[in-house]
Amino acid sequence: MSKQQQISPVKNFFAGGFGGVCLVFAGHPLDTIKVRLQTQPRPGPGESALYRGTLDCFRKTLAKEGVRGLYKGMLAPIIGVTPMFAVCFFGFGLGKKLQQKTPDDVLTYPQLFAAGMLSGVFTTAIMAPGERIKCLLQVRLALMSVCVCVCVCVCNVSACVQIQAASGQVKYTGPMDCVKQLYRENGIRSIYKGTALTLMRDVPASGMYFMTYEWIKSALTPEGRSPSELSVPSVLFAGGMAGIFNWAVAIPPDVLKSRFQTAPEGKYPSGFRDVLRELIREEGIGSLYKGFTAVMLRAFPANAACFLGFELAMKFLNWLAPDL
Repeated sequence: MSKQQQISPVKNFFAGGFGGVCLVFAGHPLDTIKVRLQTQPRPGPGESALYRGTLDCFRKTLAKEGVRGLYKGMLAPIIGVTPMFAVCFFGFGLGKKLQQKTPDDVLTYPQLFAAGMLSGVFTTAIMAPGERIKCLLQVRLALMSVCVCVCVCVCNVSACVQIQAASGQVKYTGPMDCVKQLYRENGIRSIYKGTALTLMRDVPASGMYFMTYEWIKSALTPEGRSPSELSVPSVLFAGGMAGIFNWAVAIPPDVLKSRFQTAPEGKYPSGFRDVLRELIREEGIGSLYKGFTAVMLRAFPANAACFLGFELAMKFLNWLAPDL
């Protein structure tokens, strides 16, 4: 394994934030499709599903809402993503530093995995409310497009959304309105609904994310060269594959989180256990991989953009402030 680079928390913070913004712009359309597939109402006897799959969801969203429909709810992750990825990359750097006895120590892959897990803990405080708002905004119009008779018989659609479906009114006008309404209804706990599931998703997935990126970078680095000298295609490939491995671990808890965060208050009193039991009982174990195609289609380009943004920002910061 190649020699570890010296870590500057300040540079990692800003470069990670820029990488996160690149990720959102590249991946949000498929994230919208993923959430809509994961949270669509279960069809009744003799009824067809609202979306037959990833392409069907894409076509219907584009036809009914245009390109803007694919970017619904993006303001919330954009606002949250800069500090979140800044903290994420900072947490990874801190995790590496804590395991080094000297700055020149080369970490093993299990150590890199542990450092990545720490970054997942750090980001949950920012990620949980941002994900809650994003999911609610992404599904609001999808739910409104369901006919009233379906809305009445589906148990996981709240009475408020049923009324919206009939009247054509929108419950949330934007991220800030969503936050205000959630706080007014059930306080800060409502905004942070799904935090435990976010931890269950992000801690192991972040470990896999960073370990895979470092592993592929090391494998692509020619003998005697530094990983920081990798070409743009190599960085894109390493970042894209890191995203694939990340989501391979994260999809099942992500499905549970999306269902739990968009459910009416009180529907799942025992938390994710109730969601898991309901999904397996009604839709089988395969339901834990809903949105798999959309997730994997998004994972490679989005995370390739993220790590490329991070590496370019780091090069710029190293040029701008080499001693920082």
